Amino acid sequence: MPPYEILRLIWWAVLGVLLIGIAVMDGFDLGTGILLPIVGRSDVERRVVINTVGPVWEGNQVWLILGGGAIIFAAWPPLYAVAFSGFYLAMLVLLGALILRPVGFTFRSKIDSPAWRGIWDVALVIGGLVPALVFGVAFGNVLQGVPFRFDDTLRMTYTGTLWSLFNPFALLCGLVSVAMITMHGASYLACKTEGVLRMRAENAGAIAGILLIVLFLLGGLWAAQLDFYVLGRFSGVDGPSNPLLKEVTRASGALMDHYSRSPWTLLAPVIAVLAALLTIILKSVKRARGFAFVTSALAVAGVVATAGLSAFPFLLPSSLDPRSSLTVWDSSSSERTLAIMTVATVVMLPIVLVYTAWVYRVLRGPVTTESITSNSHSVY
Repeated sequence: MPPYEILRLIWWAVLGVLLIGIAVMDGFDLGTGILLPIVGRSDVERRVVINTVGPVWEGNQVWLILGGGAIIFAAWPPLYAVAFSGFYLAMLVLLGALILRPVGFTFRSKIDSPAWRGIWDVALVIGGLVPALVFGVAFGNVLQGVPFRFDDTLRMTYTGTLWSLFNPFALLCGLVSVAMITMHGASYLACKTEGVLRMRAENAGAIAGILLIVLFLLGGLWAAQLDFYVLGRFSGVDGPSNPLLKEVTRASGALMDHYSRSPWTLLAPVIAVLAALLTIILKSVKRARGFAFVTSALAVAGVVATAGLSAFPFLLPSSLDPRSSLTVWDSSSSERTLAIMTVATVVMLPIVLVYTAWVYRVLRGPVTTESITSNSHSVY
């Protein structure tokens, strides 16, 4: 088994992969919800859009549950405690929006009434838009620092409010997230629909891709001017998980210093921009829509990786007491816990990936208007 410091790095990388997995796998069905009234203009067209994600959205939720409820809780317990306590109201907003999705999917077609179905269409749009915005706002706050501190007994105090989370920079990050998720959802719909629906998805995806590039670059310029956190003396990469055993200072432009120290990390933002450009180009190329979905996923991965690499080694910096900031080196579980989790992941993750690949292979191919209208027993 690798030494403790390597295990910590491995689980920092696993956390990043899971966040990317959430954005890629759950992102396209969130994007589909956002695009529901744009791509689907009639009831039948909206049923087509819904049925593209109807069989898979629940499986995609596994990434969210695994990332937030399992990995963060088990591998990074202080991060779990601070995030789920400090962001409690924001989590309730997020949960409320996510609850609208299964209710909307289940109840929309129960009554053949335009007013009834219109209500649940709005619910599905909210269920896609709000999580995309909140996830981006959360990343924006992480990059600025969150107002919490630990006392000498490691009891956490959070002094922020729900509205303070929606500050200008965080809202910009939220808009980046919405544009990214919308582009990804459009890429998926371009693969899973035909005719006018595909054309609308391609047009919406191109607009969302352009907005993503512009907002992402604007966010990078803004982030370069932010005061960020610099890790000073600490107890070592294999030290105890006590965030108070270190010194942390703030410095202007420190968020971008990581790229000068490790130039290879520039690959993340470069991939994000280039992959988004390729997605815009490939969307309208016949027989290249599958590649457009892949490049869209790469753009999503690049955006998420940019945030994680910029903040390293910080997981959640504290604007109230920089010394209380959580880093990779002082907020993990014990060495034995990480070792056991590593073994379990090596065994179980390939099974999950193989099963997921099999499901998508079985469900490959577009959803057509004819398949919806000819099947009176269609659930959605």
